[in-house]
Amino acid sequence: MLDINPGLILWTIITFLLVLMILRATAWKPLLAALAAREEKIRSSIQDAQDAQQQARALLEENRKQLALAEEQSQRIVREGRDMAERLKAEILEKANASARSAVEQAREEIQREKETALTQLRTEVADLAILAAGKILDANLDTAKQRTFVDAVIRDINKG
Repeated sequence: MLDINPGLILWTIITFLLVLMILRATAWKPLLAALAAREEKIRSSIQDAQDAQQQARALLEENRKQLALAEEQSQRIVREGRDMAERLKAEILEKANASARSAVEQAREEIQREKETALTQLRTEVADLAILAAGKILDANLDTAKQRTFVDAVIRDINKG
């Protein structure tokens, strides 16, 4: 009933190894190159975000220096006239604090947007590459929506772990 055919086993192994070498030469190297390029792009985006955060800190420090300068000016104005100095001091402090909060908040939002964009692009690219590789390996005719749903679920599971 079940006969072992050594010729068929040999040709199956040879065919498998041949397909494996072809896939390694055509799919594996480009996949690794694309992943390395994407990793560098993400690293660059993170560095840009860190630079933006440093700039925000520098702006905050500059605003603090300006606030100190405004404080000195307000002391001189106090000597000239108490009422006018108090109004100027309150106005300068309010503007400086609002400017500092605004600059820090804008930097945080930009950092968050860049991070989310990079993660979304990475997930999409990984999903597309996984679908392409799985399609070539399995040579299956699944529709793209089912493939994307499956890959997104796998990526979510990986992120949880």
